[in-house]
Amino acid sequence: MSNDSFRALVVEEDGNGRSVVLREVRVAELPPGEVLVRVAYSTLNYKDGLAVTGKGKILRTNPMAPGIDFAGTVVESASPAYHPGDKVVLTGWGVGERHWGGFSQMNRVKAEWLIPLPPGLSLQQAMAIGTAGFTAMLCVQALERHGLALTEREVVVTGAAGGVGSVAVALLARAGYQVVASTGRPAEADYLRGLGATAVIDRTFFTNPGRPLESERWAAAIDTVGGPTLAGIFRSVAYHGVVAACGNAGGAEFTAPVFPFILRGVRLIGVESVLVPPDERRAAWARIARDLPGELIDRMTEVIPLAAVPAYSETITNAQVRGRIVVDVNA
Repeated sequence: MSNDSFRALVVEEDGNGRSVVLREVRVAELPPGEVLVRVAYSTLNYKDGLAVTGKGKILRTNPMAPGIDFAGTVVESASPAYHPGDKVVLTGWGVGERHWGGFSQMNRVKAEWLIPLPPGLSLQQAMAIGTAGFTAMLCVQALERHGLALTEREVVVTGAAGGVGSVAVALLARAGYQVVASTGRPAEADYLRGLGATAVIDRTFFTNPGRPLESERWAAAIDTVGGPTLAGIFRSVAYHGVVAACGNAGGAEFTAPVFPFILRGVRLIGVESVLVPPDERRAAWARIARDLPGELIDRMTEVIPLAAVPAYSETITNAQVRGRIVVDVNA
């Protein structure tokens, strides 16, 4: 990489079809923004996998570097909020969708999209958390904001072996909750118990036929799957329990009886992470840095080079990735 050019994974569509290639890009080609960042790490999220493989209509600009988050060092800044040498983190704001993304050694973005690297985290650890971990923390905060307190009842996390699920299990366990991990991959049971799960159940627990109301079991739930799994959760949520929903890997629609809502007062809370205001972002990241020890972050993380992203994108969209995939864009 020279001072004027850098390497990026670029998706391009034209009359000849669709291509995903590593190529040299000039700094002058980057979109406008107040802060130029030398990217150290990005991550591979489910949405990134859809963007790279073309299995979902994620990218809104052509050509485009995917990657919905990144962490790196400020090179130039026209904003008083940041100076050369500052370590920064970005998640959301349409980066990797409408705006040049994190699968790139350089990026130029709006200052308001950045937050300072939280104390106690390295750039790599920040991306081991990334959008998925940030979303998991927003889910935990949503549950607590809507009444979840320490209780003898269990909290269930679906899609628990994935990125959001892994961090959610770890965060809830560290906060003192009894966490049940739901997964379609029984081989990951030891991994999930290592993150703090007290029990592991098969995902068919929620998709098998059942009565509209079953015995009360869950104080709360974090659902990363959607579809029939989300619908099945409500049957066993306890009186005044709350479910935070943040994913749709199992389907974008669900049909559920109204009884859990009108007889038990169960609440469904939607959680999004793209347009979260800066103050809420900083608060969530500060709690992540406080509550997740580096050893636990490292346990759920695999680091790959930028060139491996296309192959891993196929894997993540087939629900075969465990934990968090960090992309070293300079490897």
